[in-house]
Amino acid sequence: MKNLLVILLFAGTATFVFSSCSKKNNAEKPSAKNYVLVHGAWQAPYVWDSVKTLLVKEGNNVTVVELPGHGSDQTAPSAISLNLYATTVLNAMSQIPGKVILVGHSLGGMIISSVAEQAPSKIEKLVYLAGYLPASGQSLFGLAQTDPGSELGQPGALIFGPDSLTVDVAPNDLISTFIQDGTPQAQNLVSQNYRAEPSIPLNQPVTLTAANFGSVNKVYIKTLLDHAVSPSLQNKMIAAAPGVSAVYSINTSHSAHLAKPDSVAILLTKIGQN
Repeated sequence: MKNLLVILLFAGTATFVFSSCSKKNNAEKPSAKNYVLVHGAWQAPYVWDSVKTLLVKEGNNVTVVELPGHGSDQTAPSAISLNLYATTVLNAMSQIPGKVILVGHSLGGMIISSVAEQAPSKIEKLVYLAGYLPASGQSLFGLAQTDPGSELGQPGALIFGPDSLTVDVAPNDLISTFIQDGTPQAQNLVSQNYRAEPSIPLNQPVTLTAANFGSVNKVYIKTLLDHAVSPSLQNKMIAAAPGVSAVYSINTSHSAHLAKPDSVAILLTKIGQN
């Protein structure tokens, strides 16, 4: 990655061209950026481990947010809301001097949109990695219901708990929905770290304004083999959103950061320097 010259995008796939020449001096190295990475539903901070390592190797500052009710956090599902997710991200951002590049995967797209509404001046760019990119008044479930190409919308794909406070993905569908193209090791990570998803935030709409959310520069990374958030829905969300300055494509499943972390890290580096 240190010798990255250019990324060429063609035929819907990201192709990466490298130089064999080394940097002659530190002045040629791109300036460090502050990345804040937000994971999606049914996942946790581990999904960003490889991408974080690559970004840090390039001299960047990287913060990975653990959402309440995910990973090792034991917040009760009844206490979790979309606003709590946004507050968690805002608290992490407040510890970072200067502006941040805020990256959200899947559900994380809803969260970073809400954060941008509350703190637009703190954000250099919003980056949606197969992320839900809502309009004001939309919820994740509302958007998902318009996505017939998603495996999550098929009968029996989602299983709600008896109290409806959590929702599971049918075990037989987990890998095919999220990371059908991943290595066995990456697929095992998804299976071994799986937890039921708090359902309340999935039904809660965002409130967004042109003055705040609309003013923030946005970049979208499409995942062309996505079975969770279909490329068709991704295209519709991009077309409807204000301020999307660039769109990139990766020929991966929904979990691009696990299936092709090198490609994701290179794109995030490019986005940070443009």
